[in-house]
Amino acid sequence: MTTHDEKLTYDGGSTVAVLGPGGIGGLLAGLLARAGHRVICLAGDETAAALRTRGIRVRSAVFGDFTAQVEAETELRTRVDACLVAVKHTALDAALDRVPPAALGDALLVPFLNGVEHPATLRARYREDVVAPAVIRVESTRVAPGEIVHGSPFAEVDLAGDTVPRERLEALAAVLGAAGPTTRVLPDETAALWAKMSFLAPFALLTTRYGLPLGDVRTRHREELTALVEETAAVSRACGGPADPVQALARYDAFPAGTKSSMQRDAEAGHRLELDAIGGALLRAADQHGVPVPVTTRLVAELEAARH
Repeated sequence: MTTHDEKLTYDGGSTVAVLGPGGIGGLLAGLLARAGHRVICLAGDETAAALRTRGIRVRSAVFGDFTAQVEAETELRTRVDACLVAVKHTALDAALDRVPPAALGDALLVPFLNGVEHPATLRARYREDVVAPAVIRVESTRVAPGEIVHGSPFAEVDLAGDTVPRERLEALAAVLGAAGPTTRVLPDETAALWAKMSFLAPFALLTTRYGLPLGDVRTRHREELTALVEETAAVSRACGGPADPVQALARYDAFPAGTKSSMQRDAEAGHRLELDAIGGALLRAADQHGVPVPVTTRLVAELEAARH
């Protein structure tokens, strides 16, 4: 096993914990285990038992269909090189109890979370120099414990971390990239997180508010989509992130018409929504920087009212 003063290796010598082996975490856990790394999934008793018995089964047109053996625990007890956090924001507080700060030590903590506020939350709980926020672009679904369907023709990871030594990010990128996902290290954490937020917020809020896939939203609610994209871009620019409304609209137009947001899927399933992590965070950032966001304000209020 590597020590944390050394770079991660990708010759089978890395030990990686995955908190939340669902659609995203399960895919990454399966790919890393198949590549020869020791993978420890952190989950509840039922899921952990299923993973110990059957491993993780992945179905993917990109990476093939395979089963990978992983370890599974309800709490981190083993020294690891990195811990990937792949739970929903709504489950984050409870899930972090599975990763005591003393057990994590100086391992990298890599959150694949929506929103922009979680790095500060995690740095208040763990060491500042180990929190490395990541963004992943992929459609991947857990259909049963340990059964993952990767549906998109891509899986792309951006790693960042303004407080993390660059060489540690590069080493982890090499591990992930060798296992399958296209992985790169970005120099600006704020830009990386707001690039995703700028795309995600209009998509999630509108598809969930109207219960429609993206194709119907971009035709039947084009004016609202355009306004929301412009508002989000203005907030991103004020926060130091990228801002290109024209490019954002072009990306929406290029997506398959039947695409649904994860928030919309959560609403359809009756699950708690990541409304505060996405819409709430956007409103708080807008208020902090004095950016008017009337369409966002109305949509978040309507979604909050619909939940009660």
